[in-house]
Amino acid sequence: MTPAAQSLAARRIAALAPIIPVLVVEEAAQARPLAQALVDGGLPALEVTLRTPVALEVIAEMARVEGGVVGAGTLLTPQDVENAKAAGAQFGVSPGATAKLIDACVANELPLLPGAATATEVMALYEQGFDMLKFFPAEASGGAPALKAIGAPIPQVAFCPTGGVSPKNAKTYLGLPNVICAGGSWVAPKAAVTSGNWAEITRLARDAAALC
Repeated sequence: MTPAAQSLAARRIAALAPIIPVLVVEEAAQARPLAQALVDGGLPALEVTLRTPVALEVIAEMARVEGGVVGAGTLLTPQDVENAKAAGAQFGVSPGATAKLIDACVANELPLLPGAATATEVMALYEQGFDMLKFFPAEASGGAPALKAIGAPIPQVAFCPTGGVSPKNAKTYLGLPNVICAGGSWVAPKAAVTSGNWAEITRLARDAAALC
């Protein structure tokens, strides 16, 4: 799967809903009900970050939820890519991009949403065939004004801003012509996940799905 093909697949996934939940899941038992709550709320694309010992198990469980499209976030190494693919991830997300990581995604046919924060990084990835990127860390990198500025000379590239995106600023990002969706963690607050308040998560997901 070439970078261009990866970006095409990533664009289709990004277009499923205005927000991709960025999930840090501590217990595998939470995986299926959490995914179901988010899908029921209108957010089918789910990013499970590889930041907990059970992350791969969580991906495997979420992949069984009908209507969900589960991806692995925080991909850092080729081994991460192989593990995520084996667990059932349908796409990958990375905070940046390296040649080895890109090669691993090509070899494993895993669509990658690589991270970029500067015009030079965007140009380098676009040169390789990527035209759908993650803008990270969004707020720390200048927020919506910075992303708008990047889009002026490089309108061919679309983004999913992540990092500091919240209900307060999500609409501003989503209003940019070079933004297809945004990544956010507020739709699955830790307290609601820990207590199993799936109805609250579905409510938050519905609100997020309506942001477009």
